[in-house]
Amino acid sequence: MNKKKGKYLTTGKFAKLCKVNKQTLFFYDQIGLLSPVMKNEKGYRYYSIRQIELFFVIDLLKDLGMSLNDIQHYTQNKSPDSFLSLMYQKKEEIVKKRQEIEMKEKMIETKIALMEEASHLDFHQIKLEPLPEVTLYLSRNIENITDEESVEVFSDFINELNVLQLDTGYPIGVITKREHVLKGEFTHYSYLYIEQPHPKEGHSYFKSVKGDFLSGYHIGDEKTIHKTYKRLFSEMDRLQLALGDYVFEEYIYDTVVMNHKEQYVTKIMIQVKQQEN
Repeated sequence: MNKKKGKYLTTGKFAKLCKVNKQTLFFYDQIGLLSPVMKNEKGYRYYSIRQIELFFVIDLLKDLGMSLNDIQHYTQNKSPDSFLSLMYQKKEEIVKKRQEIEMKEKMIETKIALMEEASHLDFHQIKLEPLPEVTLYLSRNIENITDEESVEVFSDFINELNVLQLDTGYPIGVITKREHVLKGEFTHYSYLYIEQPHPKEGHSYFKSVKGDFLSGYHIGDEKTIHKTYKRLFSEMDRLQLALGDYVFEEYIYDTVVMNHKEQYVTKIMIQVKQQEN
């Protein structure tokens, strides 16, 4: 037994080395995942020091989301080739997860920047400002569709952003065409959009034309948004401006940060040009 003690570890010592409790090792033995190399006549279990590496691999695979059944399948069919294949597979998964985490980090950074910027805005101010060309990813056209269809379009758009990894952290906005705004149909939207500061190849984008925009803020829900448009139109008349092709709306404060619709804030950006004499 002295010889054995030099080569083997008791369950307690092996568990301590692996930084788990003994019950974990008993369970692994029970399901045939990792069994002691020997048991004596009194039922005492002994592990080899060489098994520590196998335990660490099992623990690594478990941390990476691999089920115990799948790990067991590997341990019962071990070979250099199957191990290498498994490691390559897990490496690819880690690379993908890292990319997803980096993308989410950028989304969070964008949301932080937008929220900090919003804290310094005067929501009662209307101003004429030049805006640069911006690349937008659009939904399919949402004009003249039913409420049920609009829910479907919104759902599809969200799904596209997730699948194509186009959610940049910017708010989802709406575009209204000139003809609808002139009729006072301020909620007759044409497209959903999300800004793409770093456009990816292989996607169809809409580039908003750079130029002058009259911007203001609506406080409350869309039922009273016509009042804010009236204020904006009065300012357009004062500045002798004409309505351009599009109006863009996007939330500054919405249900993410406010509990009541009366507290929502929407930024309205009206494309404008000088009136012709």
